[in-house]
Amino acid sequence: MAGFLEGKVVAITGAGGGIGRACALACAAAGAKVVVADLGVGLAGEDPSSAVADAVLEEIVAAGGEALAVADDVSTMAGGERIVGRAVQRWGRIDGVVAVAGILRERMLFNMSEDEWDAVIATHLKGHFTVFRHAAAVMRKQETGSLIGFTSGAYVGSVAQANYSAAKGGIVSLVRSAAVGLHRYGVRANAIAPVARTRMSANVPSELAEIGDPEDIAPLVVFLLSDQAREVTGQVYTAVGSRIAVWNQPVEVREMRTEGRWTPAEIARRFDEVGMERMPMIDRLEEIRKAAASGQKPNA
Repeated sequence: MAGFLEGKVVAITGAGGGIGRACALACAAAGAKVVVADLGVGLAGEDPSSAVADAVLEEIVAAGGEALAVADDVSTMAGGERIVGRAVQRWGRIDGVVAVAGILRERMLFNMSEDEWDAVIATHLKGHFTVFRHAAAVMRKQETGSLIGFTSGAYVGSVAQANYSAAKGGIVSLVRSAAVGLHRYGVRANAIAPVARTRMSANVPSELAEIGDPEDIAPLVVFLLSDQAREVTGQVYTAVGSRIAVWNQPVEVREMRTEGRWTPAEIARRFDEVGMERMPMIDRLEEIRKAAASGQKPNA
């Protein structure tokens, strides 16, 4: 990856550990000047500390790279502005933003508190908006830049993560909106749905899903930040181990029409013309339940 990002300035949130740290180190190794942004909180957003950002900064500098550390709250507009502002103040520009910061507060929907909902939405979804918004204002004037959001396969549905799934779905829509709105200015936006061993994935049974390491995600991030990806925008990629996949763009698949206004009875009579699209997650859960009932281990 050496030289892929030579001369570029990249800000990475959640860069104190896991995927964010791996991306920060990889971007620095590829020649970028890196803003290591991390408030250093626990998995549920508790006990903030600047120590983790400082530690990654030291790793980059020890390897001969250039970086600065920012411990700020991405869920606030002021925090997002400071993260971007520190980069511009130090190096005069911002070429890429990688928004990795996130927390978990798992709970079934019928038991979820308002605080558990608000905290996850604020950190993930608003945490993307705050840095994207301030970076986009600079990138628009530069007429170049790359925004990378971090979503999750959970955005298609998750059993006990309604808050997390909603935030990750919002991030996909935010990225697609940014891609459309900023395309004329030469700014692109993409999202990655990673599957890797991190604090946040520690409770996922490895036999139920593919899983890789944070370092497996970093090469795709470097590529999407680079000029090699200047035509790539509005995409969602899965990255897990040695596999990279692209998600489909949402489109209508079937329709039905009537003369005048529909009635419920007519919809019921003709509903098979549009029907429904099965949720793979529900089918998968049924497979797991049946396997458990028969004492078998579900297939990966």
